[in-house]
Amino acid sequence: MDQNVALYLYCLRLGDNSLILGHRLSEWCGHGPFLEEDIAMTNISLDLVGQSRMLLQYAAELSGNGTTENTLAYLRDERDFLNALLSEQPNGDFAVTNTKNYLFSVYNYHLYAELSNSKDEKLKAIAEKSIKEVAYHVRHCGKWMLRLGKGTEESHKRLQEAVNDIWMFTEDLFESDESTASLIEQGIAANPETVRHNWLSDVTDQLKEATIEIPTNTWMMKGSLQGKHSEHLGYLLAEMQTIPRTFPNSEW
Repeated sequence: MDQNVALYLYCLRLGDNSLILGHRLSEWCGHGPFLEEDIAMTNISLDLVGQSRMLLQYAAELSGNGTTENTLAYLRDERDFLNALLSEQPNGDFAVTNTKNYLFSVYNYHLYAELSNSKDEKLKAIAEKSIKEVAYHVRHCGKWMLRLGKGTEESHKRLQEAVNDIWMFTEDLFESDESTASLIEQGIAANPETVRHNWLSDVTDQLKEATIEIPTNTWMMKGSLQGKHSEHLGYLLAEMQTIPRTFPNSEW
């Protein structure tokens, strides 16, 4: 596969991850458990959308056919999105949202740590900027994992249930394909096995401290790299893309 095509798909995957999770988190705006946390979640959402913009802008440049970050975000259909299954899952209660954000943030941190050494200068620059934001996401969500896990009987129960329900989507984060493998060989993309090892080490330690058990013998869902998604993505895109599709080429 042509290197530009492979890099385009890689940037699309990473950009879609942040875009979809950022949109999910924005759904909490005005509904947080208290004002400070409402603002914190909104800021994390904005960080994710900002990271997505950089990645989708780069993908648009690589496509070379007049595509823009906006057309990639708002004019693609469900099967054209490559975001990981974890990012599109519904918010649920606060324990579900925080668990999802924590697991994804730790993944993002180790991903960008690897990409900070990428031989592609633009991807390296995006990673170096993004990892500073993601480090805060990890700290913030990690503290909530401890508060919920070691808090009341109810908060512990809800957090354990959240981990049990979400864990099945984590393996999909580390899926790779032929195009990604070629970028890894060239020192451009992050090795998913390295990211997985570091992610699992951090997550295991954090969940142990929070007195939460990692599910075992769980059937793991995959397929996002082939455009196979859960039923939730279609509803999310219908909401996110309504205005751009209804009023194409409009400017504000």
